Amino acid sequence: MVRNKSVASMVMFLCFGTAILSLAVHLQTMRKTGQLNHSRSINLYPQESQVAIGESAIAASAPTSPRKAGTINLDLDSSRKKPKSSLASITDTINNTKPEVPAPDTNQVVVDLSDRRVYVFQYDEVIASYPIAIGKKGWETPTGNFKVIHKEHHPIWRHPITGAIFDGGTNSPLGDRWIGFWSDGRNEIGFHGTPDVDLVGAAVSHGCLRMRNPDVRMLYSQVSLNTPVLVRD
Repeated sequence: MVRNKSVASMVMFLCFGTAILSLAVHLQTMRKTGQLNHSRSINLYPQESQVAIGESAIAASAPTSPRKAGTINLDLDSSRKKPKSSLASITDTINNTKPEVPAPDTNQVVVDLSDRRVYVFQYDEVIASYPIAIGKKGWETPTGNFKVIHKEHHPIWRHPITGAIFDGGTNSPLGDRWIGFWSDGRNEIGFHGTPDVDLVGAAVSHGCLRMRNPDVRMLYSQVSLNTPVLVRD
């Protein structure tokens, strides 16, 4: 009976020793292959590790730290970036948008009543000149310094004496365009087209400056609101 117990104890001791030896060999093998050092990093950042493995070129040049390597890979992968909210995008656009400042008007219009012509200056150089009809006696065109205050395509005209209304259009008394520069609060005076081209160059209007329709269209494109207008004898 005593002998059997001794044999059993010896067998258990040998088995325990063998298990310890096997575990030591296994741990040593893991250290040599590097599995023990890297298994924890892979478990902590599985997504980053997969990205690094899939992009070998980036992983080769990235730092050895798993977190840093994952950060670089994620930044380079646009599909993983969190998009800005629409409100944030609108706010950024408003904050980064500078108000547009209109450029100063470099053109000036000079009307010479004695020449029956209008001249368009850019700085100190004449860039255009057109013949005009001016106000007749008793309805003389006012002289002085003014600015363009009203522009309109195909204006509707009300006769200053009869009050008759004329629809807009090329064949109307005001022609294709209206460029107003003077007003008494009720009536306006300005440049306009006319179908009666034979009267251009004469003193026949009620103070306005009549022009051929092609000419007034050109003048319309060369001026803007607040363009200076000088009318002189």
